[in-house]
Amino acid sequence: MSEETNEIQVHDTEKQVAETEAERTRDQPAFVPRVDIYETDEAITVVADMPGVSEESVDIILEKGVLTINGYVNPEVPEGYSLAHAEYQVGDFVRSFSLSNEINQDAIEATLKDGVLRVTLNKITEAQTKKIAVKAG
Repeated sequence: MSEETNEIQVHDTEKQVAETEAERTRDQPAFVPRVDIYETDEAITVVADMPGVSEESVDIILEKGVLTINGYVNPEVPEGYSLAHAEYQVGDFVRSFSLSNEINQDAIEATLKDGVLRVTLNKITEAQTKKIAVKAG
């Protein structure tokens, strides 16, 4: 599915329901969102499918080199209706990634559109070799 690179390690890739060390306070399941990871020389982009998550209900936290994405979904039932049959389960989303020291932790950007979260992890630009010209005098 996703490839492992030197800059980012994926946690919980094969699990359908997230298992976290902490107890959840919300009374609904948490799923591990499926992601695609793209890499260029300048950045890594993580694209996560999180249907039902809005900009206000997503938290991205960077702590001790681990980037954690939390997306909260509030189930909506149309007024005057009751659920007769369900094939789709609603729940929150949780996913964590370990970042290497090659990621510029001060330049992480995120956007959300139509339930798709894009997190751009810019790489630290290495100091380029520069030849200094020596002038007489």
